[in-house]
Amino acid sequence: MNETQKVHTQKAKKKKSIKDKARKIHLWTGLSTGLIVFIMAITGCCWVFKDEIKSFSHHYTTVKVQNKPFITATQAKVAAQKALPGKKIHGAVYGNKDQAIEVTFYEEKPKFYQSVFLNPYTGKVLHVEDHLSGFFAFVLRGHMYLWLPEAIGSRLTSYATLLFLAMVITGLILWYPRNKKNRKQRFRFIWKPTTGWKRKNFDLHTVVGFYISIFAFIFAFTGCVMAFNWFYFIAFKATGGTKAPQFIIPNSTVLKQAPKAQPMDELLPRLQASYPNAERFELHYPAADTASIYVEIFKTTGVYYNIDYRFYDQYTLKELSTPSIYGTYKDAVFADKLIRMNYDIHVGSIGGLPGKIIAFLASLVTASLPVTGFLMWWGRRKKKALPKDAQEKPDVVAV
Repeated sequence: MNETQKVHTQKAKKKKSIKDKARKIHLWTGLSTGLIVFIMAITGCCWVFKDEIKSFSHHYTTVKVQNKPFITATQAKVAAQKALPGKKIHGAVYGNKDQAIEVTFYEEKPKFYQSVFLNPYTGKVLHVEDHLSGFFAFVLRGHMYLWLPEAIGSRLTSYATLLFLAMVITGLILWYPRNKKNRKQRFRFIWKPTTGWKRKNFDLHTVVGFYISIFAFIFAFTGCVMAFNWFYFIAFKATGGTKAPQFIIPNSTVLKQAPKAQPMDELLPRLQASYPNAERFELHYPAADTASIYVEIFKTTGVYYNIDYRFYDQYTLKELSTPSIYGTYKDAVFADKLIRMNYDIHVGSIGGLPGKIIAFLASLVTASLPVTGFLMWWGRRKKKALPKDAQEKPDVVAV
């Protein structure tokens, strides 16, 4: 054997070694997390069009326009508190002239999350919605906790997402054919009338898996950003982030004697004048005497990344700055914007309706990969030999 042949042999052995390791990682991560990935992908499909579906059925969110001003933030708080006495108010959402005011209530322990919808002109209670019940609440619990206790379910879904990221990478390594002759059938289905179900299942896993891999990787990566603080921090710093990546609410200056008027009531008219084309304003009531009022200004329907977060002293309405990435969008740099886009990328809303359709279909197809991967593994256990039309040993084992 000459030197050239030795080099080729060593390269072939190295490639085989890499594929063997990738195959084992792919197999065992697939078998251990396949059911979890399936549930998360299916529930992800259902979640994508939540806002569109709810807009058809929630008629109490719209009202008849009247020629009078909206009730103030203080009046909205008082009216909503009567509907849910003793519960902690989080904020009030003011929309267009034909939209109800949504006052949100939230408590961490025990978990409580409800909204009171008010007529913006009279303060009349139109509806009380429990965000922890109903179809979409059920879907979200499945996606985030597998309908298990949160402490257990969140760990399972978080680490399954991280392992799924490894599965996508190892799947691509295994997908690459060992010889040129087999490359065509890794890009498209080449089925004959005599093609058996194992060959078809293998093609469904490999061909479909290849085309969906970029979307699967995005789902997994953005999921990891939300699931792990360390992953979030690394992703932020790796893209050049320098600000504080967490949400920071600056403090107000506590006055010895609070003013008799309610300064917060003057804030909405100011914001409406500054943002005439805003979709809605979410005013958050100060959680303590030292806290500031923070406002979220939504500029585009269906997305969150370009929200302006602004903070005001609750006594003087002086605007306060924050060292966080969550300030005004115009002041955000590339790393800030990328992190702020994470959720919108995850659900596809970053691309509008076409983006959501792509996310829905990609998530649905992703759910098929654990199924076809399991059938491949099960078929090999049942029968060692492959059909005649599938003599090449498949490179992908399971997802």
